Amino acid sequence: MSIRSWPASERPRERLRQHGPRQLSDGELLAVLLGNGAAGVDAVSLARGLLSELGGLTRLLSAQPSQILKHPGLGWVGYCRLQASVELGRRFLAASRDPGMAMTDPGQATNYFQARLVGLEHELFCCLFLDTRHRLICGEEMFHGSLDGAVVYPREVVKRALFHNAAAVILGHNHPSGSPEPSDADRQITGRLKAALGLIDVRVLDHIIIGNGGACASLARRGLL
Repeated sequence: MSIRSWPASERPRERLRQHGPRQLSDGELLAVLLGNGAAGVDAVSLARGLLSELGGLTRLLSAQPSQILKHPGLGWVGYCRLQASVELGRRFLAASRDPGMAMTDPGQATNYFQARLVGLEHELFCCLFLDTRHRLICGEEMFHGSLDGAVVYPREVVKRALFHNAAAVILGHNHPSGSPEPSDADRQITGRLKAALGLIDVRVLDHIIIGNGGACASLARRGLL
């Protein structure tokens, strides 16, 4: 039975129009995004099958193309729609961290990095530059890497800190392949950045690592700064 034959009150698009997106389940929202089902399968059933097979929304939206494309009824069009929705969400959340917002709660920085880094297939190293009152000046993507890591140059971070006249910095990067546990290399580069930035009186407040799926680790909370 196609969704068109359902009562209007049960169709995902109609429910969204009448009640708003927060009232829809993950499967219903995904069905609205995909738009169409497959032969003999309506969009809601297709969406629920994807969520079940891949283990939930986070795993689905961060899945590799091969994992998505092998699912019957979902081709490149569907995959591109999923990726576009994820990137729009990232950009919306990043834009909501307006310049001038005080980053006094460690959770704010964690949320920023989770929004920017979860689901990326490569390692990305970012910096949040703050003023003397820990208000956000801007966030920048500093270094891109492969699945195995990113090369970080302390000199470039120092240059950007001077450019922004920053008084403090919060560092963040992701581990695309798994756990957010800090590696020896993570601790070493944090020490190098802290020393380099200390020469210009810029404090490193934290280094937050985001793992695959959104789990996070804070070096400051672990006493590693």
